[in-house]
Amino acid sequence: MTIQSMSKMPSVGFAAGMWRVIKSIALLRESWVGMIGAFLVLFWILVAVFAPLITQFDPNASIQPYARPGTLSASGSIFWLGTDHLGRDILSRIVWGSRTVLFYAPLATLSAYTVGILMGLMAGYRGGLVDDILSRISDIILSFPVLVLYIIVIATIGASGFNIVIAITFASSPGIMRIVRGLVLDLRNRDYVAAALTRGESDWRIMLYEILPNARGPLIVDACLRLGYVIITIGVLGFLGLGLPPPDPDWGGMVNETRQMAIVFPYMTLFPCISISSLILGFNLLADGLREISLRD
Repeated sequence: MTIQSMSKMPSVGFAAGMWRVIKSIALLRESWVGMIGAFLVLFWILVAVFAPLITQFDPNASIQPYARPGTLSASGSIFWLGTDHLGRDILSRIVWGSRTVLFYAPLATLSAYTVGILMGLMAGYRGGLVDDILSRISDIILSFPVLVLYIIVIATIGASGFNIVIAITFASSPGIMRIVRGLVLDLRNRDYVAAALTRGESDWRIMLYEILPNARGPLIVDACLRLGYVIITIGVLGFLGLGLPPPDPDWGGMVNETRQMAIVFPYMTLFPCISISSLILGFNLLADGLREISLRD
């Protein structure tokens, strides 16, 4: 078989890596921990998708201040989770706030992974000066406390959803880069990489089609865990007043706005906190389930 004909063959490393990804997702049903996590995540995804059908009130409308859970409104509808100090329905704000979290958290995580993976592939595969420069940049960024770094970036460029994505990408991509770099240092010496070099494939094709799919196990698990961390970050930034500008629903902002009334009206802060915790728990359990499956593979 000639080198030219070999270059037209499907990439064995890429095909094997993608098959393992599909197999891991299909085998998730064998892990009850992973299934519980997937159920919690799916629950909030469905809540976000069907928010207009679930809620009865405008999340920003001032209706009846300080109504306790189960109180009837003037229109005959029920405030299932009560209202806040401004008379806004807490259930409606939590439901619509789930859209905010489930949009910006995956977007920020995807952005951080895109930058981190590209940096890690270059550093691990090419080595030398490229590795030294990228590693030193990562070390400098990682030397700062993460929360302080978030606050510095948001305070500098302003509070908005897009700027939160930028801040999370800037602070998280170096950690992802180091994970990818370590995986690439091991995988670049495998036989399928040598075969790709024999076929004359370019460095970027080898990195993206041969090495990256075969590094998917630890990266998928880390992505689920990192999604939980990003959700915490969005909540903390909202609590500090550095999240989305009001009056748009934001779980962390809801806790911040009502924290001084938590003793008298605990439900105002309790329900948003439960929402944040349940979604984070879902992603963490999903990561545990995926890790169990990876160990069996």
